[in-house]
This record gives sequence, C-alpha cells and structure tokens, in this order.
Amino acid sequence: MLFSRRRVLAAFVAQGIMAGMARRAHAASRTVRIGYQKYGTLVLLKNRGFLEDALRPLGVSVEWALFPAGPPLLQALVAGALDFGQTGDLPPVFVQAASPDALVYVGHEAPTGTSEAIIVPSSSPIHSVADLKGKRVAVTRGADAHWLLVAALRKYGLSLNDISVSYLLPAAARPAFETGQVDAWAIWDPYLSGANADTRVIATGDDVNGGTQFYLARRGFFEESPDLVRAILAAIAQCDDWATNHRDDVIALLAHSTGLPSEVVARSVAKLHYGLLPMTPEVIAGQQRIADSFHAAGLLATSPEVAAAVPRIP
Repeated sequence: MLFSRRRVLAAFVAQGIMAGMARRAHAASRTVRIGYQKYGTLVLLKNRGFLEDALRPLGVSVEWALFPAGPPLLQALVAGALDFGQTGDLPPVFVQAASPDALVYVGHEAPTGTSEAIIVPSSSPIHSVADLKGKRVAVTRGADAHWLLVAALRKYGLSLNDISVSYLLPAAARPAFETGQVDAWAIWDPYLSGANADTRVIATGDDVNGGTQFYLARRGFFEESPDLVRAILAAIAQCDDWATNHRDDVIALLAHSTGLPSEVVARSVAKLHYGLLPMTPEVIAGQQRIADSFHAAGLLATSPEVAAAVPRIP
C-alpha cells in the first residue's frame, strides 16, 4: 500500500525519532556518512540542510561523499566508508549477491520508468530492441540501465551474448555514442534528457518494470543506530514534500549540481513523482525478479534473497 509523503513523515516521527535520539544525545558525538550523486533526492537533501537541521541540536554531524554512479557508491558502503546512500534497482542486487549481510533496504521513491531508456541516433536503422542483435551497446555495469538492457533483450528472445557490450560510465559513454563508436546507449536521467536531441528511444524502464530508486543503509549502521536511520528517512520525506511543491527550485539546484542546462533538467524533473515509500512485498518481489534474471543470465554467481535485506525498522 502506498503512503503519502505526509503520512510517511508522520509515521517516522510517531515511532519516537526525537525521543530515541534524545536518550542518546549525551553520548559521544556521532557522524552520519551519506553517499550521493549529482542527481536525485539526496543532493537536494544536502543542499537544503533538512538533515543537518534535525541532527545539529543532538550533536550529530553529517558527512557527504559524491559518487558518479550507484555501483561505486555501494562499494564504499560495503567497505564501511559510508552509512547510507541512494541507488537504482540493480546495484543493491549485485552487492547483496557478493556480500549478503552488507546492506539493507530502508525505503524507495515512486518508480519512474521513463527516466531510463535505450536510445539510438534518429538516423539509425535500429528501430526496436530486436534490431540490436550484433550491434554495439554502451551501458554502465551494475547500474539500473544494465537491468533495462538485459530485460529488454530477453523480451525479444535475445541476451547480452547477442550484442557487443561496452561497459562505460556515462562520462565515457556519451562521447562514444555521439561519435558512433557504439550503436546504442542504455542510460538514465539526467544523462538521458541531456543526450543529443537527435535520438530515438527504443525501450524504457516502463517496459520492464524498472526505474525505482532505493534508499540503502550499511547493515551495521542500521543495527547500531536505528534512531539515525529514522532521522534520515524523516528528513528525506520532508525534502520530498518540499521538492513536490518547489519544482522550479529543484530544477535550479539540479542544473547547478549536474552542470546541465536548465531546460534539460526540467525535462528530466517533469518525469518524477517525489515521495518516500516503504518497502512492500510487491517491491521486494520486483527486486527478486531482477536478481533471479541476472543469475539465470550467468551475471551473478548466486541469486540473493532480497527479503533477507529488508528488515523492519525498529
């Protein structure tokens, strides 16, 4: 069941966030380490200072670390260098397969499948995913667009073995795509909205039930500091509520963060529906489907049990 932003925020507060934190305020100063990317709710949270405002009176500080994509962010989290972060749907599946007890899912944003797509130049003879057979496709390994590519190919009876895959981060994939070194690009926003206008979309996350952004915590942090987990989620809910009602400010902040033109960011933001949502059986099943698919494709040695990484927030 979907919860409204205000109900989510009220629920976190009702669980005793402030009371729980006040009981520990006398302890040594603590620091929350958060990984974020140039685009997404967490960069807005960083800019607006909602979390710092909530934690400062309690002697808890916040450290922010910028990452180019979800996979390296979660690698840092697993290594113990971060406590909390946000990524797309595939990165946590890869991490859980390699390190089953390293992270936990604590919430997600409303899915936006159109925020990721497989694109080709408008002049390309490729008009559907089926036409990708034998072609060169750029994608970031382990990112949500990787799942889009695998799932879209499977719908047409193909696999990664039927194409030539170039695993590139967005900064390298874009020039490869624009200069014709690859025939197609599986990518997410805001890079998607910032791609050359002379492109054609042949598949989106809506076609494969993708496009969900998840909030993840290091398991040790989750178990040791549930009060801080609740504090972060409450601040995210507050930030989402602000973002919903201040779209022009959101566009300006994200344009500054990404260095992209405001009109590009505006196209990307127009697709979003801000709102922190709890993990549900349906969402967990969707993540399990991704895990099982990558295992079946030989891209994961094992298929992790996603539900084991979704404990109840105490």
